Amino acid sequence: MESMLNKLKSTVTKVTADVTSAVMGNPVTREFEVGRHIASGGPGLCWRIYNGTKKSTKQEVAVFVFDKKMIDKYQKFEKDQIIDSLKKGVQQLTRLRHPRLLTVQHPLEESRDCLAFCTEPVFASLSNVLGQWENLPSPMPTDIKEYKLFDVETKYGLLQISEGLSFLHSGVKMVHGNLCPENIILNKSGAWKIMGFDFSISSTNPSDAEPKYTCKEWEPNLHPLSLPNPEYLAPEYILSVSCDAASDMYSLGVVMHAVFNEGKPVFQVNKHDIFKSFSRQLDQLSTMSPALLNKIPEEVREHVKMLLSVTPNVRPDADQMTKIPFFDDVGAMTLQYFDSLFQRDNLQKSQFYKGLPKVLPKLPKRVVVYRILPALTSEFVNPDMVPFVLPNVLLIAEECTKEEYVRLILPDLAPVFKQQEPVQILLIFLQKMDLLLTKTPAEDIKNSVLPMVYRALEAPSVQIQELCLNIIPTFANLIDYPSMKNSLIPRVKAACLQTSSLAVRVNSLVCLGKILEYLDKWYVIDEILPFLQQIPSREPAVLMGILGIYKCTFSHKKLGIPKEHLASKSLPHLVSLSIDNNLNLNQFNSFMVVIRDMLSRMEAEHKTKLEQLHVMQEQQRSINITNPGSQSEETKSPPSTGNQIDDIFGSTGVNGKENGSAAAAPQPNRMSLTLEEKQRLAKEQEQAAKLRSQQPLAPQTMKPASNTNTKTKDLTSSLLNNMTSLNSMSLANTARPAPVQGTTIAAFPSASPMMGPMGVSVSNGFNPPMGFQAGGMGMGMRPAGPALYGGMATTTSTPNFGALTQNQGQTNKAPDLSALDSLFTPSQPKVTLNQMGPKATPGTNAPWLNQFGSPQNAQTQMQGASVGMGGVPSGFGMQANPFFSPQNFSQPAAAAPSLNQSGVKHSASVNNDLKDLFG
Repeated sequence: MESMLNKLKSTVTKVTADVTSAVMGNPVTREFEVGRHIASGGPGLCWRIYNGTKKSTKQEVAVFVFDKKMIDKYQKFEKDQIIDSLKKGVQQLTRLRHPRLLTVQHPLEESRDCLAFCTEPVFASLSNVLGQWENLPSPMPTDIKEYKLFDVETKYGLLQISEGLSFLHSGVKMVHGNLCPENIILNKSGAWKIMGFDFSISSTNPSDAEPKYTCKEWEPNLHPLSLPNPEYLAPEYILSVSCDAASDMYSLGVVMHAVFNEGKPVFQVNKHDIFKSFSRQLDQLSTMSPALLNKIPEEVREHVKMLLSVTPNVRPDADQMTKIPFFDDVGAMTLQYFDSLFQRDNLQKSQFYKGLPKVLPKLPKRVVVYRILPALTSEFVNPDMVPFVLPNVLLIAEECTKEEYVRLILPDLAPVFKQQEPVQILLIFLQKMDLLLTKTPAEDIKNSVLPMVYRALEAPSVQIQELCLNIIPTFANLIDYPSMKNSLIPRVKAACLQTSSLAVRVNSLVCLGKILEYLDKWYVIDEILPFLQQIPSREPAVLMGILGIYKCTFSHKKLGIPKEHLASKSLPHLVSLSIDNNLNLNQFNSFMVVIRDMLSRMEAEHKTKLEQLHVMQEQQRSINITNPGSQSEETKSPPSTGNQIDDIFGSTGVNGKENGSAAAAPQPNRMSLTLEEKQRLAKEQEQAAKLRSQQPLAPQTMKPASNTNTKTKDLTSSLLNNMTSLNSMSLANTARPAPVQGTTIAAFPSASPMMGPMGVSVSNGFNPPMGFQAGGMGMGMRPAGPALYGGMATTTSTPNFGALTQNQGQTNKAPDLSALDSLFTPSQPKVTLNQMGPKATPGTNAPWLNQFGSPQNAQTQMQGASVGMGGVPSGFGMQANPFFSPQNFSQPAAAAPSLNQSGVKHSASVNNDLKDLFG
C-alpha cells in the first residue's frame, strides 16, 4: 500500500513539474489556471492539451502548449521554421470564426520555453480517438483509451468537417492544405472542429468566381513539423505542385477512410522517397480495388471513391458532400438542428422541442448527455422556451446516474426551480417530483425542491393547487419527516381552510388521508383530527373526506384512536356530522358503519379493562377472606356487592341465603346466644319463611325512608359495577314467587304516576313517581319491544316492592324481600352493538367516490357490504386506505325486517327490566 502511495505521489509530482515547466513564464498563466494534461493534437500531435479555467470568470478552457524543448536538438533555422509554421497556424485560426472551426479564447502567447494559447474546452483530437497516442500523458487517460465512436457521431462529425470545408472554400476562399485526424479536434460536447492552418493557402484573387491558389513545392529535407502530413495530401500537390479546393476534398476522402479503418489512411507513404510513393499511389487509385473500401458503409462508399479520384474535377465539392443521403440520419439531423438553433425563432424551436422526446431514446447516451444536454440547458435563459426544453432535460436526467445528474444537470436546474412564470414550469416539476427527490442531494431538496412545492400549495391558481395535492402522495415517502411535519402538512391544512374552491378543499382532505401512514400516531391525533373540526363547509364531499380520515386513522395498525379520544372527541364529532341534511342515504350509512365500528371497539376495550379490574378485586377479596387477621380494621377492603344488598334488604342477600334478622344488625354468634335470644331468632326466621311462601302483594303507596334512597343509590352503582358477577350468581336456582295476575305496566314511561288496583298511586320504593326509564344503551342493554313507539302495553310480572316498606313499623323484624329474587333471573345472552344495528346484504358494492353526490340522490338503491365491527385491516396501503381504494367505504343495506324502528330487538325478560331500571 505504501509503495502504491509513493508511486502515486511521484506521478503527481512529475505531472505538476511538467505542467509548471511547460508554461513557466508564459503570459497565458496570468489569466488562466493550467490543469492536467488530457490530450494532444495539431501537426504531428506536437501540441499538448491541458484543461484549465479562467481565473476571473472560472470559465472552463483548454490550454494548448508547445514545449520548445521538443526541438532543442535541431538546428536554429529548423527551429525557426517550425515555430513560424505553428505561429501561422494559430494566428490564422484566431482570425477565423465559424462553428465548425476550433474557437480560440486567448491568442497565442510566446515565452522562452513554450508557445501557448487557449480555446474552448476540448476532449481530444480525432487522431487520439483513432489510436494515435503520441505526446499523451502517462498513464494513458482511460476515457481516451476506451473511447469508441458511435455511428451517429461519425456521421455528424464528417458532416461538420464538410460544412467547415464549405465555409473555407466558399466563404473565405482558402484551402486548408493539411486536413488530417491530427487537425480535427473533438470538443467537450463531442463536436468535430478544424484547426491546424499551418499550411493553409489563401486565394490570390478572392474576388473572382474562380479562385487561384499557389502552393509551395515539396521540400523533403525540411523537418516533418514544417511540412503537411503526406499520407492525407492529394497526389497533385506532390506530383504537379498544384492545389485547389478539390485537394482538400481528397484529404476528406482519406479522413473518411481512416475513420472506418481504425485510423489507417488509404496508403502508407515512404517519406524518404515520397515522389516514388505517390507515383505508385497514383496507379493504385486509377485501378482502385473494391477491397480497399470494404469497411466503409455501403451508402457512402461511392462518394468516398469519388473523393479519392485521381482527377480533381471528379471529386464532389464540400457543399455537395453536405447534401448526400448518408448524412440524412435522424440523429445527425437532430444534432445539426441544435447547431443552427440560434437561427430559429421561438415557434420553430418549440415545434422541434416537442418532437425531441421521440428522438432522444434512439441516440447514444454519451451523445445525448455531452452533445444535446448543453444545448438544451443553454435555453434556460429564455423563459418562454423553458416549458418546451424542461421535459427533455428531465427525460435525460432519468437516464443519468445520480453523480451525472448532480454534476451535469442540477447546476442548470437550480435557477429554474425558482421561476414562477410561466406556470407550466411548476406543473412539469410537480409531475417529475419523484425523479427530483430521488436524485437530488438532501441539502438541495431542502433548499430548492421543497420550497417549490410549498409555493405550489400557496399559488393563486386553483389548478396548480389541485395538481400539487394530487401529486404529493406519490412522493411523500421521499420527504424527510421534519419537513413533512413542520412545512408540508401545515400548508396543506392552510390550503384546505383558506380556499374558496370545493375541489381544493376535498383534494386537501384526500391528500392528508393518503399520507397518514407516513405520520406518527400522536401527531395525527394532536394535529390532524382536531383540524377536521375546524373545517367550516358541510358539502357531502367534504364530509366524506373527513369521515375517510377518521376511518383511516381508526383502522390503521400503526395509528389508531385511543378510546378516550373516541368517546370525548371523535364520536361526538362524527355523530354530529352524520345527521347533516346534505348527506344522502348511502353517505349516512357510511357514517353509521364507522360510528358502530368505533363504538364496538370502545366497548370491547373498556369492558376488557373493567373485567381485568374485577378479577384483581376478586383475587384481593379471596386473599382477605383466606387471611382475615392479616389486615387491620383500617385497611380492610370495602364490602362486596352482596354484602351491600344484605345491608339494604336485611334477610336475603344476593346468594339467596338468610343472613340475619335486621338489615343493620350483624349476625350474632350462635354459641354465645342465650335461650331467649335463640327463641326470638327462630321465630323471626319462621315468619320470614311464611312471607316468602305468600303471593306478592300489590305495591302500596308508602313513602320510603330517606335512608332507603341513599342505599338504593349504592345499590345502583354496585349493580352497574358488578353486573357481570351478578348475572352469574346463584340466585337463578332459588324459587321465584308467582306474578300477580292482571297487573300491567306500560313499557313507555308515563307522565302521570302509576295507579294500583284500587286507583291508588303506586310507588316503586325508590322514587315517588312510579316510572320506568325505557331507554339506555349502556352496558349492552336494550328497551323492551315495540311498545316503545307503538303505544302497546306489555304484560309483565311486577316485583313486590310493597315488601320493602310493609314492616317499617316493626323495629325488631327485618322486611322479607324474597319477592326481589324475581328480579335476578338467569342472564340472557348478550347482544353486541353490531347485532343491534342494521344488517348489510352481501354481494353488493358501491364505489366510495359515488358518495360525493347531492342529497337529492337519496332514492338510489343502497349498495355495498358492511364492514365488520371492530375489524382492523391486515395491512394499510393501497387496499385498506379508502382514499386509495374508495370501495372500502361500504354501504349498509336495509335493516332486517325483524327489527323495529329503533333498530332494537324485542325482549320482555325481567333481567332487561332490571337493566332498564338501573340504566
